[in-house]
Amino acid sequence: MARADERRTLEPVHADEGEGDAQQWAAWLVVFLRAMAAVSLCKGLYHWAIICGMNAPFPSGFDSYPMPYQVATVFFAVIDPVAGVGLWLAAPWGAVVWLTSVISMAAVEVLFPQIYGASILVVLAEMALLGTYLWLVLMAAREQPE
Repeated sequence: MARADERRTLEPVHADEGEGDAQQWAAWLVVFLRAMAAVSLCKGLYHWAIICGMNAPFPSGFDSYPMPYQVATVFFAVIDPVAGVGLWLAAPWGAVVWLTSVISMAAVEVLFPQIYGASILVVLAEMALLGTYLWLVLMAAREQPE
């Protein structure tokens, strides 16, 4: 038993000690989510540029675009930056909003081909990102101690 007048010193603790390879998938998940945060912010800024008249597919202004195109563009101009900020801050809601954005973009391309042109490459890319995310989450969950 320690006496009351004895002083104890605590050894410094470093964040990377003791983890080793045990947290490798969690680290890869964080890298992936940070990369997707940057991509989401860029996508959101791209859609805002269209709304503001820069890089517009139609020269007559955003008000003259077809209504489905306007709705989809405004939706992605709002949801993508929110998802990007949530992912970058590692907020619990960030991945949920990002998943909503990814699934919505694929659904728009498949179900409403008249809006953005039904690019199969966009659908494949979005599904590949979704699959990568789910695989990294599964692998990171498996390496957690029970």
